[in-house]
Amino acid sequence: MKKKILPYLLLSPMILIMGVLVFYPVIATFSYSLKKWKLTAPADIRVVGLRNYGTILKSDSFWYSFQNTLFILAVVVVLTTVLGFLVSIFLNIDVKWSGLLLAVAILPWALPPYVNGILWKFVFSSGYGFMNKVCIGLGFVSQPIEWLSSRWSLLVIVSLVVTWRSIPFMALVCLAGRQSIPDGIYEAARIDGGNSRTIFQRITLPLMLPFLGIGITSTSVTAINVFDEIIALSGYSDLGKNLLVESYLTTFSFLDFGKGSAITYLVMLFAGILGVFYLRNLNREVEY
Repeated sequence: MKKKILPYLLLSPMILIMGVLVFYPVIATFSYSLKKWKLTAPADIRVVGLRNYGTILKSDSFWYSFQNTLFILAVVVVLTTVLGFLVSIFLNIDVKWSGLLLAVAILPWALPPYVNGILWKFVFSSGYGFMNKVCIGLGFVSQPIEWLSSRWSLLVIVSLVVTWRSIPFMALVCLAGRQSIPDGIYEAARIDGGNSRTIFQRITLPLMLPFLGIGITSTSVTAINVFDEIIALSGYSDLGKNLLVESYLTTFSFLDFGKGSAITYLVMLFAGILGVFYLRNLNREVEY
């Protein structure tokens, strides 16, 4: 009897933490999303079912934010996957300074997101930014460029900033995947006449797909939930807002907790569907 109870006792602290910090907020947010709940009308709180979701899906502001989110997601996932994989190859080289290189590579990941955004704002500032000084000094332009004043240039910069922060985690995951492959497999492939390209396509990439799935899933969640960098670069303007900023403005600026919770739940579902899609498809490739 003690052996049967012991595992549950050991897991109970984590179950309690998950229940309080994960499951309860998810359930509570969904219940809020089913209500008409505006702090400007505290006496008029009632259940409206899925009406909040219908209103949101008909809103031009929501689809504008959704387009921005998709753009950031696509750019960040592609750049982070490619660059993170290349950085992992570099870190996998056995040299004297490997530990130092690994520590330096992790630094962007260790920075708080808002600090990360502030640093890059100095780089792309229209008046005194480093990028403008470089472009003017090299003769590419004659006057400063307003990098953060147009929608698409702002979204590109936000994507680059998030990519810079996400590359270290992807590189570490890819490095772990590469180092988990036994060297004997490569030796056998070389004996059988395999060249570098064939070995990469038939051995390295298939065996690293589960690790890439973890990295891409984490990167996607990061890209969807970008908030601090956008606020640091452009504030709470509508120019570069994504779904998370839309949720924040709806909840805390317009004080509409019902619609804000509905947007938050849609963001969570979007991130969850993407994660399941990545992991299922990559695992299927491994099985094949």
